[in-house]
Amino acid sequence: MKKTKRAALYSRVSTQEQSTAAQESELKDFATNRGWDVVRIYSDTISGAKDSRPGLNQLMADCHSRKIDVVVVWKFDRFARSVSHLLRALETFEELGVEFVSISEQVDTSTAAGKMIFTVLGAVAALERSLIAERTKLGILNARKQGKRIGRPPIRKLCAAEMLKVRADRSSGKFSLRQLATKYRTSLWAMQQATAKPIESEA
Repeated sequence: MKKTKRAALYSRVSTQEQSTAAQESELKDFATNRGWDVVRIYSDTISGAKDSRPGLNQLMADCHSRKIDVVVVWKFDRFARSVSHLLRALETFEELGVEFVSISEQVDTSTAAGKMIFTVLGAVAALERSLIAERTKLGILNARKQGKRIGRPPIRKLCAAEMLKVRADRSSGKFSLRQLATKYRTSLWAMQQATAKPIESEA
């Protein structure tokens, strides 16, 4: 006899003024039509951008405990905060042998079409990470070419007299750049600049 699948339903709304009732009703109807046993309904009333959500955290924990065979959601954006987050969850489900269904997008990872979409999402997420890394790298290179400082701003700017004292202290060999930064209450980067560039005379 074929084992009835244990289904977990997940719903989410962003504010207390909203209700998960409509999502849950549709999810239950879907599970019933598929002949699945709904073991639990998990829900959150919280922004989807939050890293930690009580309902979702419990859902993932129960998946790891092998209490669930299939996770059903109303829509991708009710479940995941980004493509990469969705992909990580799908990869976890795959490792645990848990199927995933999104009703609105008509995605079911138990089918061949669903597995294909999973592969496409993986490619999109990889492209997204690659593009972000490339833009970040180009932005840093362009900023450096324009003479802009990369990193935290100095704690305070040194005057010309202090710059002379920094040079003298550094030349004495008694201070490291880090010790000078502490002594003059500024950043290590500021000390590197102070000892590397000539001091401009005031008009």
